Amino acid sequence: MTNTADNAEPSKPVYFSVHDIHAYYGESYIVQGVSLNVHEGEILALLGRNGAGKTSTLRAIARLDDPEIHKGEIWLDHQPLHTMKAWQAAQAGIALVPEDRRIIQGLTVEENLQLAQIEKPIGWSIERIYELFPRLGERRKQEGTTLSGGEQQMLSIGRALARDIKLLLLDEPYEGLAPVIVQEIEKTLRLIREQGITTIIVEQNAVAALKLADRAVILDTGGVVFSGTAKEVLENESLRHEYLAI
Repeated sequence: MTNTADNAEPSKPVYFSVHDIHAYYGESYIVQGVSLNVHEGEILALLGRNGAGKTSTLRAIARLDDPEIHKGEIWLDHQPLHTMKAWQAAQAGIALVPEDRRIIQGLTVEENLQLAQIEKPIGWSIERIYELFPRLGERRKQEGTTLSGGEQQMLSIGRALARDIKLLLLDEPYEGLAPVIVQEIEKTLRLIREQGITTIIVEQNAVAALKLADRAVILDTGGVVFSGTAKEVLENESLRHEYLAI
C-alpha cells in the first residue's frame, strides 16, 4: 500500500480514525481491514472503482446495521463509535447524506429541516441554512420531493447541518447533477470546511472530489491501497489509471 507518514503514525492525535474495520453483508466480506485518519476540519476523498467498498465503509462508519462490523475500532473526538448503534453515533455527531437523499415525502422543505431539529443536539439555525442555500429559502413552502435533484441534495446537506455535527459523510453528492450545480455544492462544502466541520466524501467524479479534498484514501476490493494528499493523486497518473481508471 502507498502510504504517508500521517497515516503510518497511529499515535499522532487525529480527530477521526478508523482502525482495521472488517464488515460483512451476511456472509459477504465487504470491508476488509480499512484504516484511515482524518484531522479536524479536513475534507477526505474516499475513492475507488465501483464495488471497491466505498459506500459500505461510509455505512459502517455511520453504524448502520448493514454492513455489520465484526472487528475494528472507530473513534470520533475520543468517542468510541464502534460500540454505538446508528442513533447513538448520530447523537455523537455523525451525519450521513446517502446517495438517494432520503427526502421525506409529504413534508415541505422547512418541515424536513424542522424535523431534523426535534431532538438535541441542534446545529445551524434554519435561517442560517437558507443563507447557505438561498434556493431552499425561496422554496421553503414547497414539498421537498418535488425539488430538482440539485435542490434535494442541498436540502439533504442542510438537514445534516441542522444537527450539531462533527463529521459529515457524503455518498455520491454530485450524482446526476449538472456541472453548474456541482460547482454550487463544491462552494458550499468549502464554506462548511471553513466552519471546522470534518467531511468524508465518496464520489465517482474523482477529479472533482480530489480538487475539493485535502487528502485522499483509495480503496480496492474492500481494502486501502493508497493514503496521502489529494494533490499526490492528481499528480500521479499511474495511480489514477490503476485504481480510478482516470
